[in-house]
Amino acid sequence: MSADPPVDPRGPRFAAGVTTVVLAVVLVTGWWPLLAAQGVVFAIGGFVGLRYAPYSLLYRSLVAPRLAPTSEREDAAPVRFSQGLGFAFVVVGVLGYATGVAWLGITATAFALAAAFLNAAFAFCLGCETYLLIQRFRPQQKVSARP
Repeated sequence: MSADPPVDPRGPRFAAGVTTVVLAVVLVTGWWPLLAAQGVVFAIGGFVGLRYAPYSLLYRSLVAPRLAPTSEREDAAPVRFSQGLGFAFVVVGVLGYATGVAWLGITATAFALAAAFLNAAFAFCLGCETYLLIQRFRPQQKVSARP
């Protein structure tokens, strides 16, 4: 379990919607500083904490108060992993655009966009599923009974 408390699953889906729009604008315009700004958003969510992520703050302050309350919660660890994975793709994309290797920037941005769109449109978090798959293959800690 992560240090973050469980999250309202509508929050990450909202963030994925905003991310989808941002990444689509980057693909259409090639404006890599906007991609770098999205990277900062991913870095905050993945490495600092979801409660500090800009889209999370927007969701909690502007969107959630207008929605019916929900008791549904999900573990924050897969979401944070997903944000970190998004950050990795964005770093590759920014490097591609900034160094003139446009195909690399476009490809990395397109992969991140596809993942964000899957979450926003279908509530399928590719990064979260990857996290869960990795957890299956991690060695389990042995619990020893004390005599």
